Amino acid sequence: MNEIIFAGFGGQGVLTVGLIISQIAVSKGNNATWMPSYGSAMRGGTANCTVKYGKEFIYNPSQEEADILLAMNIPSFMKFIDAVKLNGIVVINSDTVTCDVHVREDLRIIKIPCSSMAKEIGNEKGANIIMAGIIARLLKEFTEDESMECMNDMFRKKGKSKFEAKNMEAFKLGFRYVDGGCNENTCN
Repeated sequence: MNEIIFAGFGGQGVLTVGLIISQIAVSKGNNATWMPSYGSAMRGGTANCTVKYGKEFIYNPSQEEADILLAMNIPSFMKFIDAVKLNGIVVINSDTVTCDVHVREDLRIIKIPCSSMAKEIGNEKGANIIMAGIIARLLKEFTEDESMECMNDMFRKKGKSKFEAKNMEAFKLGFRYVDGGCNENTCN
């Protein structure tokens, strides 16, 4: 069973990233749950979701111990860091999480300047899609093409296919960043 927490401010797209990863997992024959949570103020308030997936039946969809934490801001990092299991992975947006992130020696910390990367490709709202690519690659069981097709299908069903080219570029950037910009303990 894999468990991932996606957390940030409302409007950063963390719920969408969680939904993308859960849909990719289902497309590969897994059972999956997506449990969103957000404050009363959608944009700017806190938002997070927990995705669990695996071949076995999921009896409890709520958050337990995460294999991976994706934190798009400092409050999310601070809130969920203790929910990451021993030797887990923490992926942060280093453009917005500027605090000392080395609070536990057992964790693999991956720092990604995804907001800057999104601006560089002319897709300022694409930081979350870059993160979706990173998470999909870290999970190692999803191919780039299968993942992008699943993501595009999800957006087509929502009537958002006009962003397909930009989303594909952002997803590829994240997916490939893991192979090119990371070492065993950290990514910079």
